[in-house]
Amino acid sequence: MHQLSRWGLPVAADEAELLVTELATNVLKHVGEGTSATLILEWKDERLRVEVHDRSRAIPVLKSANCDQECGRGLHLLATLAVDWGAVLTAAGKAVWCEIPLSTGRSCRRIERAAEALESYQGGGCADSQGRRREAGLDESAIELIADLLHWSAARGHDPDDILDRAQMHYEAEADAA
Repeated sequence: MHQLSRWGLPVAADEAELLVTELATNVLKHVGEGTSATLILEWKDERLRVEVHDRSRAIPVLKSANCDQECGRGLHLLATLAVDWGAVLTAAGKAVWCEIPLSTGRSCRRIERAAEALESYQGGGCADSQGRRREAGLDESAIELIADLLHWSAARGHDPDDILDRAQMHYEAEADAA
């Protein structure tokens, strides 16, 4: 989501992309292929609001979690990931919206996820009473993991320098926001 990066909000891009995909899929599935829809992104305080407008006046309903594979899966995902969501009738049809949190708490979750990934990437190991070997091992694991991710990116046709630059921009945007 290029616009989020331009706003300095790359931390919300993955969730926003997933939710936009679900909302767009619902338009295709329930309103019809070839239907035009409009995406609106609004950054307000500590939330990102995502709206998808279409010409249908049918308001989506969150169904029981015990339904089959095809019923309401997207709305359940929306309800799980978003702080709030809903649908409103508009002059031209309806808008389905959701709000994603942009709080600095994401930074802590990122650090926790990184530590978990590094510990499992390291494959265990011993540490002295001050944990020095463990920290040195985690540092080496971080370097190896970054190198492996760059190889993985290059194998998929991405420029490793571009990936590093983008990662640095994400990091700096989050650090500045904290």
